[in-house]
Amino acid sequence: MFDLVISGGAVVDGTGSPGYRADVGVTGDIVTAIGDLSSVDAARVIDATGLVVSPGFIDTHAHSEGALLLDPQHANGLRQGITTEILGQDGLSYAPLSPDNYKMLRGYLAGILGEPPDDLDFSSVAAFRSHYDNKVSVNTAYCVAHAAVRMETVGFEDAPLVGDAMEKAKRLVREGMEQGAVGFATGMSYFPNSWSDTDELIELCKAANELGGVYVTHLRNVNTDRAFGGGDVPEALEIGRRSGVKVHFSHYRTQASNAGQVAQRVELIDKAKAEGVDCSLELYPYPTGSTYPLSFLPSEAHEGGPDAVLRRLRDTAERRRLADYLDNDYFGSLDDVVFSHLPVNTQYVGMSLPDVADEHGKSKGETLCDLLVEESLRICFRGAPPASVRLWQQVSHDCVELLSRDDYMVGSDAIPMGGMPHPRAYGCFPRFLGRLRRQFDIMSLEQMVQRMTDNAARRFGLTRRGRIQDGWFADLVVFDADRIMDNATYDDPFQFPTGIPFVVVNGQVAVDHERCTGVLAGRAVP
Repeated sequence: MFDLVISGGAVVDGTGSPGYRADVGVTGDIVTAIGDLSSVDAARVIDATGLVVSPGFIDTHAHSEGALLLDPQHANGLRQGITTEILGQDGLSYAPLSPDNYKMLRGYLAGILGEPPDDLDFSSVAAFRSHYDNKVSVNTAYCVAHAAVRMETVGFEDAPLVGDAMEKAKRLVREGMEQGAVGFATGMSYFPNSWSDTDELIELCKAANELGGVYVTHLRNVNTDRAFGGGDVPEALEIGRRSGVKVHFSHYRTQASNAGQVAQRVELIDKAKAEGVDCSLELYPYPTGSTYPLSFLPSEAHEGGPDAVLRRLRDTAERRRLADYLDNDYFGSLDDVVFSHLPVNTQYVGMSLPDVADEHGKSKGETLCDLLVEESLRICFRGAPPASVRLWQQVSHDCVELLSRDDYMVGSDAIPMGGMPHPRAYGCFPRFLGRLRRQFDIMSLEQMVQRMTDNAARRFGLTRRGRIQDGWFADLVVFDADRIMDNATYDDPFQFPTGIPFVVVNGQVAVDHERCTGVLAGRAVP
C-alpha cells in the first residue's frame, strides 16, 4: 500500500526526456513506483488527469533565511512549486557567526532578511541547518556566507584577510562544507564582502573546492581596484582558473541597458568554459532587481557595522558628506528606486525615492540618509520596470533564450519582505513555465522543467532530488501546462500563481487544491 499515488498525469521527470503517462507512487518520503498503479491501494490518491507531474522546483537563489524563520509556511515560494531553496546568497547570511556577530549582521541585513529571533545559534553551518530541518515548508541548502567568514576573522572592517586570519577563514569554509554546505557564496556589491581582493577569494574558494563546493558569485562592482580585471566577469573567471572551483553566476541576464545582447553577455564565459573553467548560471525573468539601499553608501561608511553606520548618519557633517556622495558620486542611479519595505514610514512603500524627495523638499541623497536613520537601516527597494513595453519584452525573450542553454537554471532572488516586494518572490517560476514559455516558444516544457529541477540538483549536489525516479525523494509538483501563470505584478505583488494545484514535499502534500496545508516537511539538504 502506498501513502500517496498521483494518478493519470503526464510525468515530466526532470531529465529533459519527453513526458509520458504514468502513475507515481510514494511511500514515506520516497517515490517507490512509477507506472500503472490503478490496482494498488493508497491512503491518498490525487487525480492528475490532464495535468503534468514534475519534480519540485529548485530555487537556486533565494533570500529567505529570515523569512522562513518568521513564517515557516512560506506560501510565496511553496505556491510556485518550489520545494527546495538554496540560501546564503550574495554571501549575506548568518553562519558561521558568534552570538554578537549574529546580532550585528542581523541588524545590518534587516532590510532584506527581516528580523528573526536574536537568540538563535548560528555559530556553525550545522547549527544554521538545524533551524530549518523539519521546521519549515521547503527544503533548504546552504552556501557558506562570505560576510560571516569575514566577520569571524577580521570583523566588520576594511582589513586584509591574510596570515592567521586567512587560515581561520579557510578552516571555517572547510568546516561549513563538512557540515553540509553546498558551496561558498559572495556578493561583491556588498559589505563586508567587497573589502576582499581577488587573492582572498581564490584562497577561500580553494577551501570550498576541496570538498566539491560551488563558488556562487554576485559579481563585483565595488572596490574594483582590488580585483583582477576590474572585477565583474573577469574576476570570477580568474578565481575559477586559479582555484579550480566550479563558478556559478548569480542572476546573470540582460537588462534594459543591454537588451538583446545575449551573445555578448556570455562571450567571456563561453571562452573560459572552452578553456576548462566549469561555469553555470542562473536568472529570473524580470527586467529589474531588488536590494537594500544601505549598500549604496561609500565603502568607508560601512566600517564597524550598523551602529557605526548610524552614528555617521546622525552626525550632521558626515550626513551631509554621504548625501553629497549619493547625489553626485554614486555609480548607480537613484531615480528608479521604489521602496518595498519601510517598517516605520509605511506611507512611502510603493513610492519612488525621487517622489519622496520632492515631498520632503530635499535631494534624493539627503532623503535616503534621513530614511536610513529613521528606519534604523531597515529599508528594501525594487527597481521600477522600464517604461518601454518593447524593451521589457526583449529582456523577457533574452531570459528564455539564456535559459535554453544547458548551463542555466532558475534563481528567483526572492526577498519576501515588506508591503510591496518584487513580484519575483511570488511569480518567478510560473512566469517562466507559463507566460514566457507559451509566448516565445523557444523551449519545450521538458527542457524548461529540466532547468528548474535536475540542472540545479546536479550542480549543487542535492542527493536524489531533481528527478522523478524510483528511490528518489518525493518532491513533486502537479500543474496545468496550459493554465499555469504568474499573477504577481510590480504594483500588486501579493498574488499567487494559478494552475499549480498540488505540491508535495518529502512525500507530504504541502499544497492541496492551491491551498497551503500547514505541513512543515522541509529538510536541510543535501
